[in-house]
Amino acid sequence: QVQLVESGGGLVQAGGSLRLSCAASGLTSGNYAMGWFRQAPGKEREFVTGIGRGGGNPAYRDSVKGRFTISRDNAKNTVYLQMRSLKPEDTGVYYCAADPNTADMYRPSYWGQGTQVTVSS
Repeated sequence: QVQLVESGGGLVQAGGSLRLSCAASGLTSGNYAMGWFRQAPGKEREFVTGIGRGGGNPAYRDSVKGRFTISRDNAKNTVYLQMRSLKPEDTGVYYCAADPNTADMYRPSYWGQGTQVTVSS
């Protein structure tokens, strides 16, 4: 059974930083495309960043480029999202996601429960 468990969310002031973690079980994260999505109140869930199963250059949505970094520690079966220079518009529930196919990274098969990130102005 695949499980993705996010942690590291919280309340931070604008300009601050947070690091989210996603611990995976029931799969080998290095063999999956892994990504982060977010959903702000009243809005649809949106892709934030993702990295293919073979590694390579991650993909980022334009609004987070240069501020967010995705990384993975295959030995720990964990994926991270380092967020810097946070803005109020980054507020939302952040979800970890996984799919065995890199091509399906934008519509993944597996989801975590989410962790709340709130950025105050």
